[in-house]
Amino acid sequence: MKEGERTEIKTKDGNKTGIILPSTEKDTIILKLDSGYNIGIDKKNIISSKTIDKESKTSKKWEKMLDEEKKTAHKEENNKNLKTILILHTGGTIASRVSYKTGAVAPNFSPEELLQIFPELKNLVNIKSKLAGIMFSEDMRFAHYNRLAKEIEKEINNVDGIIITHGTDTLAITSAALAFALENLNKPVILVGAQRSSDRPSSDAALNLICAAQFIAKTEYNEVAICMHGKSSDEDCYILPATKTRKMHSSRRDAFKAINSKPIAEVTKTGNVKFLEHYNKKEHSEKLKLKLYNEKLKIGILRAHPNMFADEIKNYSKFDGLIIEGYGIAGNFPINVVDKETKEHDIILKELTKLSKKIPVVATTQCIFGNVNMNVYDTGRKQQEAGILGNLLDMTTETAFIKLAWLLSNYKDKETRELISKNLRGEINHRIEYQEEFI
Repeated sequence: MKEGERTEIKTKDGNKTGIILPSTEKDTIILKLDSGYNIGIDKKNIISSKTIDKESKTSKKWEKMLDEEKKTAHKEENNKNLKTILILHTGGTIASRVSYKTGAVAPNFSPEELLQIFPELKNLVNIKSKLAGIMFSEDMRFAHYNRLAKEIEKEINNVDGIIITHGTDTLAITSAALAFALENLNKPVILVGAQRSSDRPSSDAALNLICAAQFIAKTEYNEVAICMHGKSSDEDCYILPATKTRKMHSSRRDAFKAINSKPIAEVTKTGNVKFLEHYNKKEHSEKLKLKLYNEKLKIGILRAHPNMFADEIKNYSKFDGLIIEGYGIAGNFPINVVDKETKEHDIILKELTKLSKKIPVVATTQCIFGNVNMNVYDTGRKQQEAGILGNLLDMTTETAFIKLAWLLSNYKDKETRELISKNLRGEINHRIEYQEEFI
């Protein structure tokens, strides 16, 4: 059995037919079924196999068609009546297509190849394409935010907007990072991802990218935002606020939700754009300025949990800042001594007090919706007396983490402690509307 060959495999569970894909596991055969889905077959379960077509007619037909399209695509000059968008790639599946020869998914970065994958784009916008680097979203560091910000600064004056393709795991965190780093931004920067691989029939890549392009083409929006599925079906996408969005499901196509806020707009594939809240274009008298991240900063996140010990707080003594994600409305931490079993809590409070004098310590809540209100319970008042910041703020833990890192990168300690509670990029809502939508 060789890669790229159409093969019928007889197993103990029945017969399977498809194209052999590359496999990193020696004991497993990866087979792309006719349905478009991939399956793994344990070699121990294989009774026999038979090559049906070493290079199938379907394979040849599609490869020939795509080669011809590549030769002729995009020969025409850009349409002067359309806006020009740069698609800035960081890797991921959204700008990939299936090779009909091997069945594997391969990234494509040229405008010609993008128009092959998403031909609708050529009637919406002129496309430029650039690879910023292969950045798996789970491996993103402050250095990657800086690299993206510098690429945006380099390209922004040559286009009408930028779409960044990004892995979904930390897409919302990167959007917040760029919102803070890009000061006086005067053109749209929209982050787009795909929850499902482009080699799957249920992929959301096309709709997300097309709706992002439609939004830039049809509006004067000029900030950082996210474009992802608004519903699990292929009906429309939401434009989501850069600093108020969270990934709420591991696999659903509508996994991204605005937290303590509404989506900015609803966009359909056909180009209908409906702003869900009144939007005024931001007017900046000064040119784009980068306020980047100190890549050596150590910012921690400590989540409250039962049976905590003071040593957990001590672990952050050499850090530059700390987010403490507490319980409930007050962002409560276990700091009360109520019986002999809770004596450790007094030591926890002392360590938090000591740490907050040394570095900024900011409270958030483990609740997804709502804000931190340390005025409600005695625990919250003790936390304020200990020097813990974050009272009355509704930032997500991820946005609080990014904001603290950005402030410490660009301001002194005293200014950081003051600015953490100021609304700088739409990250804080002091008046929160009740949200009925939960996943």
